Amino acid sequence: MRVAVLSGGRSSEHDVSLASGASVREGLAQAGHEVVDVLVARDGTWSVDGAELSLRLGRGLLGADVAFPVLHGPYGEDGVVQGVLEALAIPYVGANVLSAALCMDKVLFKDVLAAAGVPQVRYAAVRHGEVDLGALEPLGLPVFVKPARLGSSVGIAKVVSADELPAALEQAFAHDPLAIVEAMAPGIEVECSVLGNRDPLASEPGEITYDGDWYDYEAKYTPGGMELLVPARISATARERVRELAVETFRRVGCSGLARVDFFVAGEEVLVNELNTMPGQTATSVYAKLFAASGIGYDVVLERLCALAVERHAAEAAYAR
Repeated sequence: MRVAVLSGGRSSEHDVSLASGASVREGLAQAGHEVVDVLVARDGTWSVDGAELSLRLGRGLLGADVAFPVLHGPYGEDGVVQGVLEALAIPYVGANVLSAALCMDKVLFKDVLAAAGVPQVRYAAVRHGEVDLGALEPLGLPVFVKPARLGSSVGIAKVVSADELPAALEQAFAHDPLAIVEAMAPGIEVECSVLGNRDPLASEPGEITYDGDWYDYEAKYTPGGMELLVPARISATARERVRELAVETFRRVGCSGLARVDFFVAGEEVLVNELNTMPGQTATSVYAKLFAASGIGYDVVLERLCALAVERHAAEAAYAR
């Protein structure tokens, strides 16, 4: 296939996306696919080989069979670029507009899971200008304060005493007028990759370990800041529960193609924390490593993702609109 790989983007995860994009291009090229490198600049401009693109709605993208938007965070993982690709009428890898937007908003995501009774970390939403510290008391301490629609641990603070809450909320509000406050969950951090459309496959769960107090930006992106242990050091019962909840959550929020679901596991208790619709896509990223440990290599995952995108596009085109 001819694959247009989009990387970069407007968010703070621009450089992370460039690394993912380079890895995806290399993997697809080695598998024999024709790859087109589409750079999305920090100002939102799309270009190929330094020449700015002129997009024509309904006319596809550079003659590609499929687009692979390896974009993280706002303007890339929140439905915005997915909407552009829909308007261009090209199959694309990953979540659709609604699912991407829903999963990017931590509050809406957790509200949907709560309505379905999915076990998850306790939380409360706080809007800028409508802060009620008393309403947060049932969460106890410590808590984590986060911008509701941002990724990579940007703007997040761990709060261990009540007098730290106002400053932590203001820090979150610097990035987003909606913040989420989450209770500290017991147990270890476990992640599970998902691949598929209507019949998704869950990977072997892996355990995240790190030296710091919590899994912050430095732990995620500093070389040696974290270690992935596969399989995770959890019971067989908890392992199957993680895989079951990963698939249920994936389906519940309407995902397609891929996702990574993050959990807290304490004994036999498994709590859903977050879902990432476009996790890092290098061969050494957690998403790929978990499938490699499950017997599915990086090149196979990339090819399958492109095929799933084309499959979904054809299936949706069959319905009268």
